[in-house]
Amino acid sequence: MAGRMSTRVLTILLAGAALTACASQPAPPPSVAPVAVQPTPSAGTSPYGLFLAGQAARDAGQLGPAAAYLVRAASTAGEPTYVRVEAFDAALRAGDVTGAATLAPALDDPNLAARRLGVLVRGVEAMANGRNRDAYALLSGPDIGFPHRSMALLLAPFAAAGAGDGAHATARPQMGADGVGQFVADLDQALLAERFGKLDEADGAFKALLQAGDESGLVTVSYGAFLERRGRWKDAQQLYRDRLTHDGDNQAIADALARAVKHQRPPPLASLRQGASEAMLIPAAGLIAQKQDGYGLDYLRLALRLDPGNGEAWILVGDLLTGPDPDSARFAYAQVQPASDRYVAARAKLAWSWQNGGEHDQALKVARETATAEPQSREAAATLADVLRANAQYTESALVLTRLIDASGPKVDWRLYYLRATAYQQIGDAAKTEADLQTALKLDPDEPELLNFQAYFWIERGEHLQEALAMVQRAVAANPQSGEMIDSLGWAYYRLGDFPSAVAKLEQAIAIDPAIAEVNDHLGDAYWRVGRKTEAQFQWRRVLSLKPSDTLRARAEAKLASPRGPDAAGAPAPGLIAQ
Repeated sequence: MAGRMSTRVLTILLAGAALTACASQPAPPPSVAPVAVQPTPSAGTSPYGLFLAGQAARDAGQLGPAAAYLVRAASTAGEPTYVRVEAFDAALRAGDVTGAATLAPALDDPNLAARRLGVLVRGVEAMANGRNRDAYALLSGPDIGFPHRSMALLLAPFAAAGAGDGAHATARPQMGADGVGQFVADLDQALLAERFGKLDEADGAFKALLQAGDESGLVTVSYGAFLERRGRWKDAQQLYRDRLTHDGDNQAIADALARAVKHQRPPPLASLRQGASEAMLIPAAGLIAQKQDGYGLDYLRLALRLDPGNGEAWILVGDLLTGPDPDSARFAYAQVQPASDRYVAARAKLAWSWQNGGEHDQALKVARETATAEPQSREAAATLADVLRANAQYTESALVLTRLIDASGPKVDWRLYYLRATAYQQIGDAAKTEADLQTALKLDPDEPELLNFQAYFWIERGEHLQEALAMVQRAVAANPQSGEMIDSLGWAYYRLGDFPSAVAKLEQAIAIDPAIAEVNDHLGDAYWRVGRKTEAQFQWRRVLSLKPSDTLRARAEAKLASPRGPDAAGAPAPGLIAQ
């Protein structure tokens, strides 16, 4: 397949689509190094101490140190087999697939799950080293069972192809009840058939997949590239145009159509190892979606052993490690190279990782460098604008967004106007804020985020309150679990003077989002208006504990210090219900 799959596409495919690629085989890739810096265990540490240190590091999410300690413990003669299994698991999850293959449990190991995973790991390692006959024997043999049998069935045809065994490479895997796996296998088979010169068979397989449904557009991209490689330009153009009639925003399809119209060089088939690596992504993403992060990470590490340039795999690894090990997550994002079509997405995640970690200057540096290196990328510019906005650099953020809007032509994404409106609001330019909100609403009049933003903008200014109330009611109806939108609804009732309704809605908002300072402040004001002054003071004190803005902090402190409550703090005055 031509490009890498985006996370959005992976999500769609989990509901029922497919992935693949295949072609000539390059030189064996290097082993993927662990993402975390490994410690150097003390020479005098006992095996049991190393084992405990490894378990502690693993429990803390420090996969590299965990592997270093556990591998050292397992290397000691006479240690029980469970130590070796722990070391195998730690090495794999840290990204040392070669090391994990040497530690894979023996076939008589009592840990059945680890034993089966070990066979899969050895099979992938054999493929990575060009030993495809050995790999096929392992992947098609009897020693891989649930839960790794489906993955082995997906990988075995690539190993057979690498060994020159066309019969087994183009034999359709039977995935049983695994519908998503079958879809992946069938798309793989279409491209493997092309590789072995079975062009009519490949064409028929693509058409069958299209007839079965192509929600993600992935089959269209793959089949279109096949048609282009065969010189069937008109067929490829028609395929792309048909897709765009109901998926007009699909940039990958639009780019493919432009390429086919100009008869430019078509996307080549990916290598066998790249195809096998891609085939692992959907099962990995499925496991992650099912909260089986450990096995998901295992599969991603194996995918990267086969293709260290698989940008989507690196991004998914980074996403998994962001919480427990931010440094390793950043390492993963940084592995995506500029030549990858996932480079800008990875850099955006890297920038936000620094931002969320409090390293704001580094976040801005990454965002600026990416926008400079990729001047034609709307995603890079949008990320820079958003990171600037997050760092209160609103004027520059608005300028970046203006350039992006101007360069977008007639089909501008409403989100760009939304983002620029937030910048203008912080700058204090109410006219430009409202102009952008109105423009965005014309582009997408039913978008809940836009409805909420416009309504709250009016509510805060005491303007168009009845219209704002109706607008935010629509937003809440579309997104009934949004605490912020329900807060806007409660605040609309407050500004209209309907304090009992305000209390009811604001209490509902607090139940959903209890840690938002502004929502607590609003509820305190509403409590005060209905005579529940002790509860009002509790809410204002809670505001002070939630890291409020300087303005909100000053307002809450003034209300707590005055017997007049909201009336002493310059808070927005309620209007009349009839307004």
